[in-house]
Amino acid sequence: MQKKAAKLVKLFTIFFRIGLFTFGGGFAMIPLIRREFVDKQGWIDEERFIDAISVTQTVPGAVAINLSIFFGYRLLGLAGAFTAAFAVALPSFLIILGIAAFFNNFSGHPLIDNIFRGIRPAIVALILYGGYQLSKSVKWTGSLVMTTVLALMAVSLLNISPVIIIFIVLLVSFISHLLRAGRIVLDEDRQKPVKEGQDV
Repeated sequence: MQKKAAKLVKLFTIFFRIGLFTFGGGFAMIPLIRREFVDKQGWIDEERFIDAISVTQTVPGAVAINLSIFFGYRLLGLAGAFTAAFAVALPSFLIILGIAAFFNNFSGHPLIDNIFRGIRPAIVALILYGGYQLSKSVKWTGSLVMTTVLALMAVSLLNISPVIIIFIVLLVSFISHLLRAGRIVLDEDRQKPVKEGQDV
Protein backbone atom coordinates (compact mmCIF):
# COMPACT_ATOMS: atom_id res chain seq x y z
CA MET A 1 0.00 0.00 0.00
CA GLN A 2 2.82 2.41 0.91
CA LYS A 3 4.60 1.67 -2.38
CA LYS A 4 1.43 2.44 -4.33
CA ALA A 5 0.91 5.67 -2.37
CA ALA A 6 4.49 6.69 -3.10
CA LYS A 7 3.99 5.98 -6.80
CA LEU A 8 0.77 8.03 -6.80
CA VAL A 9 2.61 10.96 -5.24
CA LYS A 10 5.37 10.64 -7.84
CA LEU A 11 2.81 10.40 -10.64
CA PHE A 12 1.03 13.50 -9.31
CA THR A 13 4.32 15.40 -9.11
CA ILE A 14 5.33 14.48 -12.66
CA PHE A 15 2.02 15.42 -14.26
CA PHE A 16 1.64 18.57 -12.16
CA ARG A 17 5.09 19.71 -13.34
CA ILE A 18 4.23 18.83 -16.95
CA GLY A 19 0.94 20.72 -16.72
CA LEU A 20 2.64 23.71 -15.12
CA PHE A 21 5.36 24.13 -17.73
CA THR A 22 3.47 23.14 -20.89
CA PHE A 23 2.22 25.95 -23.12
CA GLY A 24 0.36 25.39 -26.37
CA GLY A 25 -1.89 22.46 -25.54
CA GLY A 26 -1.58 18.70 -25.43
CA PHE A 27 0.70 18.31 -28.45
CA ALA A 28 3.39 20.44 -26.80
CA MET A 29 3.09 18.11 -23.80
CA ILE A 30 4.06 14.98 -25.76
CA PRO A 31 7.87 15.46 -25.66
CA LEU A 32 7.72 16.21 -21.92
CA ILE A 33 5.72 13.06 -21.18
CA ARG A 34 8.03 11.03 -23.40
CA ARG A 35 11.11 12.30 -21.56
CA GLU A 36 9.61 11.41 -18.18
CA PHE A 37 8.02 8.05 -19.02
CA VAL A 38 10.39 6.66 -21.66
CA ASP A 39 13.78 8.23 -20.92
CA LYS A 40 13.84 8.98 -17.19
CA GLN A 41 11.50 6.48 -15.50
CA GLY A 42 11.49 3.70 -18.12
CA TRP A 43 7.82 3.00 -17.37
CA ILE A 44 6.98 2.45 -21.05
CA ASP A 45 8.99 1.73 -24.18
CA GLU A 46 9.08 3.88 -27.32
CA GLU A 47 6.77 1.66 -29.36
CA ARG A 48 4.09 1.55 -26.65
CA PHE A 49 4.36 5.30 -26.25
CA ILE A 50 3.65 5.89 -29.93
CA ASP A 51 0.71 3.48 -29.75
CA ALA A 52 -0.64 5.44 -26.77
CA ILE A 53 -0.41 8.71 -28.71
CA SER A 54 -2.34 7.13 -31.59
CA VAL A 55 -5.06 5.75 -29.32
CA THR A 56 -5.61 9.01 -27.43
CA GLN A 57 -6.05 10.86 -30.74
CA THR A 58 -9.04 8.73 -31.72
CA VAL A 59 -11.25 9.64 -28.75
CA PRO A 60 -12.94 12.97 -27.95
CA GLY A 61 -11.58 15.30 -25.32
CA ALA A 62 -8.44 17.30 -24.62
CA VAL A 63 -5.22 15.58 -25.64
CA ALA A 64 -3.53 16.42 -22.33
CA ILE A 65 -6.32 14.86 -20.26
CA ASN A 66 -6.55 11.81 -22.51
CA LEU A 67 -2.81 11.18 -22.29
CA SER A 68 -2.71 11.60 -18.52
CA ILE A 69 -5.64 9.22 -18.03
CA PHE A 70 -4.11 6.62 -20.35
CA PHE A 71 -0.67 6.60 -18.74
CA GLY A 72 -2.06 6.93 -15.22
CA TYR A 73 -4.33 3.94 -15.73
CA ARG A 74 -1.60 1.85 -17.33
CA LEU A 75 0.63 2.42 -14.31
CA LEU A 76 -1.70 2.45 -11.30
CA GLY A 77 -5.22 1.64 -12.48
CA LEU A 78 -8.18 3.93 -11.74
CA ALA A 79 -6.36 5.69 -8.90
CA GLY A 80 -3.51 6.50 -11.28
CA ALA A 81 -5.90 7.74 -13.96
CA PHE A 82 -7.70 10.12 -11.58
CA THR A 83 -4.44 11.30 -10.02
CA ALA A 84 -2.75 12.00 -13.36
CA ALA A 85 -5.78 13.77 -14.85
CA PHE A 86 -6.24 15.93 -11.73
CA ALA A 87 -2.53 16.78 -11.56
CA VAL A 88 -2.20 17.79 -15.21
CA ALA A 89 -5.35 19.95 -15.12
CA LEU A 90 -4.71 21.64 -11.76
CA PRO A 91 -1.98 24.10 -12.87
CA SER A 92 -4.06 25.34 -15.81
CA PHE A 93 -7.12 25.69 -13.58
CA LEU A 94 -5.23 27.77 -11.01
CA ILE A 95 -3.46 29.92 -13.61
CA ILE A 96 -6.62 30.62 -15.64
CA LEU A 97 -8.50 31.38 -12.43
CA GLY A 98 -5.87 33.97 -11.55
CA ILE A 99 -5.84 35.43 -15.06
CA ALA A 100 -9.64 35.65 -15.13
CA ALA A 101 -9.65 37.51 -11.82
CA PHE A 102 -7.27 40.19 -13.10
CA PHE A 103 -7.96 40.00 -16.85
CA ASN A 104 -9.62 43.40 -17.14
CA ASN A 105 -6.59 45.11 -15.61
CA PHE A 106 -4.00 43.41 -17.84
CA SER A 107 -5.90 42.81 -21.10
CA GLY A 108 -4.13 44.55 -23.98
CA HIS A 109 -1.11 45.51 -21.88
CA PRO A 110 2.00 45.72 -24.12
CA LEU A 111 4.10 43.64 -21.71
CA ILE A 112 1.55 40.80 -21.65
CA ASP A 113 1.18 40.91 -25.44
CA ASN A 114 4.96 40.69 -25.89
CA ILE A 115 5.19 37.76 -23.47
CA PHE A 116 2.62 35.73 -25.41
CA ARG A 117 4.17 36.75 -28.72
CA GLY A 118 7.49 35.40 -27.50
CA ILE A 119 5.98 32.15 -26.25
CA ARG A 120 4.44 31.19 -29.61
CA PRO A 121 7.70 30.30 -31.45
CA ALA A 122 8.81 28.23 -28.46
CA ILE A 123 5.53 26.30 -28.60
CA VAL A 124 6.03 25.56 -32.31
CA ALA A 125 9.61 24.42 -31.65
CA LEU A 126 8.47 22.15 -28.81
CA ILE A 127 5.81 20.50 -30.99
CA LEU A 128 8.28 19.99 -33.85
CA TYR A 129 10.83 18.51 -31.45
CA GLY A 130 8.22 16.06 -30.16
CA GLY A 131 7.42 14.98 -33.71
CA TYR A 132 11.12 14.55 -34.48
CA GLN A 133 11.66 12.38 -31.39
CA LEU A 134 8.71 10.16 -32.29
CA SER A 135 9.81 9.85 -35.92
CA LYS A 136 13.22 8.46 -34.89
CA SER A 137 11.62 5.33 -33.45
CA VAL A 138 9.52 4.60 -36.55
CA LYS A 139 10.78 1.98 -39.01
CA TRP A 140 10.21 4.02 -42.15
CA THR A 141 9.12 2.31 -45.35
CA GLY A 142 7.90 3.69 -48.65
CA SER A 143 4.26 3.18 -47.69
CA LEU A 144 4.74 4.94 -44.32
CA VAL A 145 6.40 7.93 -45.98
CA MET A 146 3.56 8.16 -48.49
CA THR A 147 0.96 7.88 -45.72
CA THR A 148 2.67 10.64 -43.74
CA VAL A 149 2.80 12.98 -46.75
CA LEU A 150 -0.84 12.32 -47.68
CA ALA A 151 -1.98 12.83 -44.08
CA LEU A 152 -0.06 16.11 -43.85
CA MET A 153 -1.58 17.33 -47.11
CA ALA A 154 -5.07 16.32 -46.00
CA VAL A 155 -4.75 18.28 -42.76
CA SER A 156 -2.98 21.37 -44.09
CA LEU A 157 -4.55 21.75 -47.54
CA LEU A 158 -7.97 20.09 -47.27
CA ASN A 159 -8.64 20.93 -43.60
CA ILE A 160 -9.69 17.35 -42.86
CA SER A 161 -9.95 16.52 -39.17
CA PRO A 162 -6.96 14.53 -37.84
CA VAL A 163 -9.43 12.17 -36.15
CA ILE A 164 -10.93 11.25 -39.53
CA ILE A 165 -7.47 10.69 -40.98
CA ILE A 166 -6.48 8.43 -38.08
CA PHE A 167 -9.63 6.34 -38.52
CA ILE A 168 -8.98 6.02 -42.26
CA VAL A 169 -5.38 4.94 -41.65
CA LEU A 170 -6.52 2.42 -39.02
CA LEU A 171 -9.09 0.99 -41.43
CA VAL A 172 -6.60 0.75 -44.30
CA SER A 173 -4.00 -0.86 -42.01
CA PHE A 174 -6.55 -3.38 -40.76
CA ILE A 175 -7.63 -4.33 -44.28
CA SER A 176 -4.00 -4.54 -45.39
CA HIS A 177 -3.23 -6.85 -42.46
CA LEU A 178 -6.16 -9.13 -43.36
CA LEU A 179 -5.10 -9.31 -46.99
CA ARG A 180 -1.49 -10.00 -46.04
CA ALA A 181 -2.53 -12.70 -43.57
CA GLY A 182 -4.78 -14.31 -46.18
CA ARG A 183 -1.97 -14.28 -48.73
CA ILE A 184 0.37 -15.97 -46.26
CA VAL A 185 -2.21 -18.70 -45.60
CA LEU A 186 -2.67 -19.26 -49.33
CA ASP A 187 1.09 -19.50 -49.87
CA GLU A 188 1.41 -22.03 -47.04
CA ASP A 189 -1.40 -24.14 -48.49
CA ARG A 190 0.29 -24.16 -51.89
CA GLN A 191 3.59 -25.28 -50.38
CA LYS A 192 2.08 -28.24 -48.51
CA PRO A 193 2.93 -31.56 -50.21
CA VAL A 194 -0.03 -33.34 -51.77
CA LYS A 195 -0.45 -36.87 -50.44
CA GLU A 196 -1.12 -39.71 -52.82
CA GLY A 197 -4.81 -40.09 -53.52
CA GLN A 198 -5.61 -36.67 -52.06
CA ASP A 199 -7.74 -34.30 -54.11
CA VAL A 200 -5.89 -31.18 -55.19
